[in-house]
Amino acid sequence: MNPPILVTGGTGTLGRLVTPLLRDAGRPVRVLSRRGGHSVPGIEHVRADLRTGEGVERAVRGVDTVLHLAGGQQGDDTLARTLVDAARQADVRHLVLVSVVGADRLPLAWMRTKLHAEETIGGSGLPWTVLRAAQLHDLVLTMAQKLTALPVVPLPGLRLQSVDGREVADRLAELTLGTPAGLVPDIVGPQVHTTGELIRGYLRASGKRRLTLPVRLPGKAGRAYRDGANLTLRDATVGTRTWEAFLAERVVAAR
Repeated sequence: MNPPILVTGGTGTLGRLVTPLLRDAGRPVRVLSRRGGHSVPGIEHVRADLRTGEGVERAVRGVDTVLHLAGGQQGDDTLARTLVDAARQADVRHLVLVSVVGADRLPLAWMRTKLHAEETIGGSGLPWTVLRAAQLHDLVLTMAQKLTALPVVPLPGLRLQSVDGREVADRLAELTLGTPAGLVPDIVGPQVHTTGELIRGYLRASGKRRLTLPVRLPGKAGRAYRDGANLTLRDATVGTRTWEAFLAERVVAAR
C-alpha cells in the first residue's frame, strides 16, 4: 500500500480542491489542520498545530510526501520551519509548497514571510518543489464583496492576474504526484485586469450599483504594484478559466 500524502491546510480553499484529486489518483491522504475533521475512505483528518508544533511530528510520521498549503498573512516562515523539522525526522522524500507570484519582488512584510518559507523548504536538505500562484478568483471575489459593501468603493490602481482555484489544484496534484522539481513556472490566470475592471465585473454580475473612487497606493509597495511586480507575463503556466466565467458560475447563477 502506498504511504499517505500529508496535506497541511487541507481544509482551506485549495486543500478542499486538491485533496480529492490525490485520493482519486490512488494515494491515501492525511489532512493536517488545527481543528481536525471527519475522516472518510481515503482521507484521514488529524489535528496538529504548525504554530506551536503540537501534534506535527505524529502527523508527518509514515508519510513520504508533504503538500504544504497552510498559511496566511503572517507567520508562514515559522510554519515552514516547524514542518521542515518534522519532515527531516520522518525522512520525507518530497516537500511541495504553494507560494505567491511576486514573493521575491514585492516589498511587503507578508510577502517576505512567503519568500522565507520558500527558502526554508529549498534549504531543508530534502527534495522539494515550489509553485508560485497568482491570486485565486475566490480571493478576488472576497475582496470585491467586502469593498462593494461600502457606499463608495475605493479602486486601488492595481493589476491582477487571478487564476481559478481548480486549475491551481490540478497543477499541485500533478506536482505532488511527480518527482521533485525545484522552483517551477508560476501559474497565473489568462487575463490581466485592473481592480476597476474586476470590481465592475462583480457589480454587473451581482446586479449591484455603487459609486467608485480611484485611489493611489503610496510608497514602495504602490510603485512595485504599478510596475507589475505581482505579475508574471512570460514563462508561466497559464490557466484558461476567466474571471467572467467564474463570476457567471459563482455569482450570476446564485442570483
